Amino acid sequence: MRILLTGSSGWLGRYLAPMLRAAGHAVTGLDVAPGAGTQVIGSVADCALVDRVFAEHGIEAVIHAGALHKPDIVRYPAQTFVDVNVSGTLNLLEAAAAAGHDRFVFTSTTSLMISEAIREERGDAAVWLDETSGPLAPRNIYGVTKLAAENLCRLAWREQGLACMVLRTGRFFPEDDDTHRELTGDNMKANEFLNRRLTVEDAARAHIVALERAPELGFGVFVLSAPTPFVREDCAALKADAPAVIARYFPDAAALYAARGWQLPDSIGRVYDAGHAERVLGFRCETGFAEVLAALRGGGPMPFAHDPAYVSPKEAGPVSARLTPEACG
Repeated sequence: MRILLTGSSGWLGRYLAPMLRAAGHAVTGLDVAPGAGTQVIGSVADCALVDRVFAEHGIEAVIHAGALHKPDIVRYPAQTFVDVNVSGTLNLLEAAAAAGHDRFVFTSTTSLMISEAIREERGDAAVWLDETSGPLAPRNIYGVTKLAAENLCRLAWREQGLACMVLRTGRFFPEDDDTHRELTGDNMKANEFLNRRLTVEDAARAHIVALERAPELGFGVFVLSAPTPFVREDCAALKADAPAVIARYFPDAAALYAARGWQLPDSIGRVYDAGHAERVLGFRCETGFAEVLAALRGGGPMPFAHDPAYVSPKEAGPVSARLTPEACG
């Protein structure tokens, strides 16, 4: 297929574009910043540009991975988030529907499931999060706009019959967390494979599976994260004494961590359950906490990317003009 991949210069795009090409697809990358997988520089908020790309490249399917993200909140005003994440998604959906497409894959985020109460871990037990969780109350403009974009995908399926797969991805960024500094970045990432992280390679593979399954499934929302070892009945104990729960599933985890100078989480306040993606979409992440421990046992490299110096390509140069939408008539 001739696929339009938005966000092609970003962290996910740099893995997804070559995977798509290896699968035999012709990929047109669209991003506000240049990159190895990007052929068109511009914003999805520019609907005239979107229309030109569809016409000039004969686009047959869309993977919409481009967006402003949570760290961008300090860099861009709320209106720009609306322009890019909401209006940009609508531009792509309308172009895809007009072209008669039968599939559309949207990269969403588990962040939109996290209210202030969940983020502050106010309860006495970990919160078990899956596709049935709600009511959803995103805590920032990023989550609000991604939830709005999800609903636009739902409308496109209901009103135009465009099969849309919405993938709520957990964490896979390579840089250190921008809000938590208690642990080293690699230690924190390793811990998150218990409850809220996946590798960028698994995230890319999930998009390819969703692209293939979309016409059959029609519409679906899927949480994507490494398979958690925990069950719902662990939630209270995870909040009170996470190391004890972890020890039941991985008896040597504490010793392996100590040898590395790492710390297990004292408490876990949320758990993402990706079981629905495995049962319905047919996708399961290849890398989880067990693989992290296997690397520690063998003394090999970690099975995930960690790059504290990583900077998003769009922040490497001026792109503000490319984020400004051009009105369509």
